[in-house]
Amino acid sequence: MNKNYKDDLFYVCSMIEFTARKTHNKTKDIVKYLTNEDLEHELKVASVNHCLSFEQVCDEWIQKYSIQEGNFDNITTCKYNVPTYLSIGKVYQRLILATTEDNLIKGIRNVYNSFISEEISNFNSNVYYSNPDYLRCSFLEGTLLS
Repeated sequence: MNKNYKDDLFYVCSMIEFTARKTHNKTKDIVKYLTNEDLEHELKVASVNHCLSFEQVCDEWIQKYSIQEGNFDNITTCKYNVPTYLSIGKVYQRLILATTEDNLIKGIRNVYNSFISEEISNFNSNVYYSNPDYLRCSFLEGTLLS
């Protein structure tokens, strides 16, 4: 996988986080709004979209994919410094790349629809800034390792 593809994945993961926050959805819910073809398209246009503001692309996603307002809020309930959407995008990018062998779209869906996505979104825990290898091993085990 070339570096640009990794950057495109980072952008899409960051956009998923940004859109989830703006619409008060969980990240897995945002991924559910996108078909496999939509995810492939967003990966292809990421190198162009990164020149636009996250706000603009988010608004386009909301309209294009009919993303509805949710009721999830992990920002105002956070007791500590809220990680940036880019920081969380990097966590997902690393985890997807570390656990996906061939089908990136399947890897995206597997990670976002797993238990670990809930754990990463809990900003009152330390999971989102845990060692990437710990996250990979926990994901593969299906539970947080102690």
